[in-house]
Order: sequence, then structure tokens, then C-alpha cells
Amino acid sequence: MAGLRTIDTGFLELEEADRHAGLGVGVVAVIAGTPPPRNRLGARILAIADRHPRLRQRWQRAQRDREAPAWADDPAFDLNRHLSWTVLPDPGDDQALRAAVAVELERRLDPDRPLWRCLVIEHLADDRWAMLIQAHYAMVDGISGAALLESFCDPTDSGLRVRSAEKSRRADPLRLAGRAIRLSAAAPAQALSMVYSVAPVVWAAVGPAAASSFNAPAGRHRRYAIARTTLPEIHAIGTAFGATVNDVAVAAITAAYRDLLRHRGETALGTMRVLIPRSTRGTSTKRVMDNGVSAMLTELPIEVDDPVDRLTAVRCRIAAQRDSGVAEAEKTLLALAERLPFPAVAWALRLAARHPRRGVTALATIVPGPRHRLTFDGQLVLELLPCMPIAMRLRTTIAILSYADQLAFGITGDFDSASDIDVLSAGIEHGLAELLMRAQTAEPVLPVPGPAYSGR
Repeated sequence: MAGLRTIDTGFLELEEADRHAGLGVGVVAVIAGTPPPRNRLGARILAIADRHPRLRQRWQRAQRDREAPAWADDPAFDLNRHLSWTVLPDPGDDQALRAAVAVELERRLDPDRPLWRCLVIEHLADDRWAMLIQAHYAMVDGISGAALLESFCDPTDSGLRVRSAEKSRRADPLRLAGRAIRLSAAAPAQALSMVYSVAPVVWAAVGPAAASSFNAPAGRHRRYAIARTTLPEIHAIGTAFGATVNDVAVAAITAAYRDLLRHRGETALGTMRVLIPRSTRGTSTKRVMDNGVSAMLTELPIEVDDPVDRLTAVRCRIAAQRDSGVAEAEKTLLALAERLPFPAVAWALRLAARHPRRGVTALATIVPGPRHRLTFDGQLVLELLPCMPIAMRLRTTIAILSYADQLAFGITGDFDSASDIDVLSAGIEHGLAELLMRAQTAEPVLPVPGPAYSGR
């Protein structure tokens, strides 16, 4: 049996600490035509489960937490527990689709079964249907979740690398052993470096902060909204102002939260910290079903009025965070945690999961999806829409996913306290339109060094 890593166990503990949280991350594939017959779709998914053993496994806790939980084959695995169908009411438009996704986000994945499910959504307008695939954060992160969705689609050259990726992951213990030796030799200096790098982030997350309508207990029910743009437009903005895809996306989110604060009458724009997960996995392991993530905590410049000045502020703050060494320190801390006795790790995780986090007011995750068009059963996948849960007292989260030349923002909100999340989706699109208009008259500048995507 394969043991869960510290970060995976942390997501399970976080879910147990919040009775209203369901930590299933999902992707909605909107597909042309009509869905295949149930028996053919079921046979297809069973074949996929044969290639991905994790889809047939559940997690089980060790007695008295003497060691980390482990993945084990589910002897009662039944596809009917994981595959379901629903039909949208007329007119089957975007609003009906969003409502169906919101209801699905309210449901927790069954902890006694493999932590995933697939929902087929029929009767979408304009001769379309949709498929929502959800998996637990303890099982996938954004990148491996997008790769899982891709594996459900028809095979492509880029979709035939699963086994080599899994083989690469099996070789990891050798690399980890070498890394452990290097960590031991450099432990004193690294420990001091980690304290300097991580302590400010920890204090920002758990320290005192002003009250915010975005950060407080959430209920059980959800809302879901969508904002759309294209990568050519994002690249045009980035070229004009020397920004990455991440920078432009976060600037759009900043504009949207600024609009929402004004919509709520909160004219005193104070500090708003956003947690941005960052991938730590290599390209050779992006299709391995596990979680490879650290996080970056940055302040959104919601006080800046001019859209270009706002983008510049975002770019500078993200660059400062990227160069601070926090992500590397977090990775080192996680590596050290893997070597500690698990009872101590479990105690620390439960304490952290139950500690109120008032210093973080939003979460945004950015995932590079398939660069090529996908098909399912010979039918074109028209768009991919990301959706993620809310937890940790956060009342809104934003998932951003690219697909071919598209970029979609999936916004999840608490049903009662975030009834106005459509202001967020409209604010994102308006913020991007403002930047694009300015970019069309701006002189191009040199790009900022760094990856186009630094998020999950």
C-alpha cells in the first residue's frame, strides 16, 4: 500500500475540521453533440481505472495514527457509486449549468470509497452536453486533475505518457534518499533560511487581521460563476506591459475584488491577501495522481485605481514573492515533515486545520491545461471550466484554467454570503477589457523573467 504524503493528509484533516467543506476539485468539459450510451461510457471509464489504479483505491487510516494513512484497493469498488447523470431544465443555458455545478460542489466525496466521481450533464443548449469530473485534493492537484480529465478524452500523442510518468514517480525514492542526505548535511543553514523565509508568510496567514466579508464561516450551499477570455488577449496585455499570464490573471482578479468591495459599500479598501497555490511538480510527473503544491501569499493592490498601475503593482509583488525563497523553503519543510514520526505530524495538522485563518481573504489557483483541442468519443470538447471548493473560512475561491486558446475563470462562493459573485465574474472580464484597450495603444516592453504559469 502506498502511503499518503503530509500535504495529502493535511487536506483530509482540513475537511474533517470543517463540516461544511468538501475538498473536491473539478473540471467541467463542455462537449458538442450528445453523450454516449451509459454502458459505453461506463466501459470506457473502467478501462481508464485500469490505467490509473488510484481510481480503484480508497484511503484508510492506520490504527492510532502510528503511521501515515495509506491508499488501498477498494474490494467493493462499484462504478455506479462514481458515475451519475443529470438533465438540465429548460432552457439548458449557462445559468442552468452553473446551478448544476454548484449543487455538485456542495456534496462531499465519500471517504469510504475512492475519492472521485463523474457527473454527465445532459440537455445543454445549442446541441451540447457536459461532463464534470471531481477528485479530492488529497488525490490530485490542479495539474494532475486536468491531466486526469484529459485521460478521459480520446487518446492523443500527449495523452500516451502516463506509464512513463508513473515509472518516473516510482524512481523518486532514490532521488529522495539522495536529497535527504544533502538536507542532513546542510540542515543548520537551511533551518535558519526556512525560518526567515516562511515565518512572515505564516504570520500573515494566522496573525490578527481586520474583519472582512470574504473571510468568515461559510454555510453548506454554493454558487458558481464563470468568466471567459482568450490567451491571445492575455498575451497581448502581457507583451504591452512586460507581464506574465499569471500577472495579468491576478490583476484581473484584483480589479474584480475591488469592484465587489465597492458593490458591497466597503469603500475603505484595506489589505486583501490572496493565497496562490504553486506547482512543485516537474513536467515528467504531471500525469501522476498525487499532489505537488506549495503556496504563495501576496497582497492584492486593490487600493490602486489605474488598471495599468494595478498590473504593475501585481507584477512587482509576485516577482518579490517568487524571488524570496518561500516556495523552496516550503518544499524543504514538507520534505522534512515526511521524515518525522507521523503521530507528531498528525497532531500538528489537526491543530493547523482548526486554527482560524483571518489573514487570508481569497484563494486563486492558475492551471495550464491542454494546449491542443480535445475530443471525447469523437465529439469536440468546446471548453473546459474549472471549479474548486471553498474552505478555511474563505467565502470565495477562483480557479483559472487554460485550454487551447481559451482561459476560463471558475468562481465558487458561499450561497448566503456571496450571492453577488456575478459581480466578480463581470469584474474580471471588465478588468481584462480595460487592460486590453490600454495595451492596444501602449509601446511593447521587455517581458519579466519567469514562467508564464507559476500557479497550480
